[in-house]
Amino acid sequence: MAFDGSENARVLSVDVGSSSVRAALHDARGDAIEESAVKFDHEFDYTPDGGATADADELLDLVARAIDGALSRAGDASILCVATGTFWHSVLGVGGDGGPTTPILTWADRRAAGAAGGLRERLDETAVHRRTGAPLHSSYWPAKLLWLRQADPAAFRRTRRWVSPADYFYARLFGRSPTIGTSMASATGLFDQNAKRWDAETLEALPVYEAQLPDLSDEPLTGLKGEWAERWPALKDVPWFQAAGDGACSNIGSGCTGGDRLALMVGTSGAMRVLWRADRVEIPPGPWCYRADASRFVMGGALSDGGNLVGWLRDTLRLPDPDETEKLLAEMEPDAHGLTFLPILNGERGPSWADKANGTISGLSMSNTPLEILRAAMEAVAHRFALIAEILQEASPTDKRVIATGGGLLNSPTWTQIMADALGRPVTISAVEEASSRGATLLALEALGGPRIEETEAPLGETFEPDPARHETYSNALERQRRLYEAVLS
Repeated sequence: MAFDGSENARVLSVDVGSSSVRAALHDARGDAIEESAVKFDHEFDYTPDGGATADADELLDLVARAIDGALSRAGDASILCVATGTFWHSVLGVGGDGGPTTPILTWADRRAAGAAGGLRERLDETAVHRRTGAPLHSSYWPAKLLWLRQADPAAFRRTRRWVSPADYFYARLFGRSPTIGTSMASATGLFDQNAKRWDAETLEALPVYEAQLPDLSDEPLTGLKGEWAERWPALKDVPWFQAAGDGACSNIGSGCTGGDRLALMVGTSGAMRVLWRADRVEIPPGPWCYRADASRFVMGGALSDGGNLVGWLRDTLRLPDPDETEKLLAEMEPDAHGLTFLPILNGERGPSWADKANGTISGLSMSNTPLEILRAAMEAVAHRFALIAEILQEASPTDKRVIATGGGLLNSPTWTQIMADALGRPVTISAVEEASSRGATLLALEALGGPRIEETEAPLGETFEPDPARHETYSNALERQRRLYEAVLS
């Protein structure tokens, strides 16, 4: 199907995030159709030993129900294609019957930390990172697969293919062997970013063969099978584009598509990313580097703790309702609580990749209030982003405008101001409500022959200017956090 810019043309977007599944309709410019979005919340299943999993069929059911809801609001619109974005790094096993042999091991599952350490003894991590853009860390497939063979050998033996959640969904919907697009493959830790193929040297260190991985393909799929074709006749013969990583989609949807813009996202987790078009990349030490598609790279740093940390503190500390809490937070002075907070309760993915790290609060006394602890946590997350910004500035030394996305910042002007003050640079709020969904849509429209994503403007909102005095205060607090990090992790 070719690009159709008519008023009645629609793209159906599917966004499988870490805390929700969404489906929505977009017009041929990539803009969301009002009141077309359907959202279902979900949670990972956490275990005391660091597990963070999801049930593949339960997640597929949420995807299907979200699609049902969005299609029910399509009216007489013509569906051009389906665009999908999903969370990166996660893996599950599939047996000979096509069903799951394991739960989805998500990016947040830390149980493979020991296996990652074993890989560091066998492989040159610097060389692996230079090829794959990923360190040897529990977030990625190599450590997860090595750990799973030891933790559940029976499930490992039953597994015929190792796939990402999106690959599993598509295999079920189209009744075919799983395939994986460049974007999702690029964030597995098993993909050579420049050669655009599975990394043979890393695979040699694993109990997995290349034939057990999905076939690499960016070709869209068509021809829904069986019950799915009956359920969604409007989608049966339209192209379903291979899933792209939600981080890359967020950059695109918010207009951060060149080296002059830095995307700052705080949702369930957090990330800071720069995206650009290039044929090749020299991956420096420090940041991760994946692909948005076959012609674009995305580089950055990620935090496992973002909005999830704030949500946990709200519940645990029994804080006032969000509006009242926001008002009280805004009245507080920077770093006035006397606390030094390491916000790595879910382990560290960046900037130093301490796999077995845990959260720490130093300086806590009987005088501290729950609200001060929350403020300290929000400032601490901003400090971690300041460290990531330092690394990215060294890797990509150009002036960049910071564009903020994600519910954590869009719903808290106070936190956005903290970010601007901690970074020492202006932070502009994106006016796109769901940047990941819009980004996946724009990638699909471009593939159909529509405008290049770099030519598509994204609306912007308020800009938060940094205060020099507060920036100095936060710079001193960051040094305190560095010392605590070194003391705790040494």
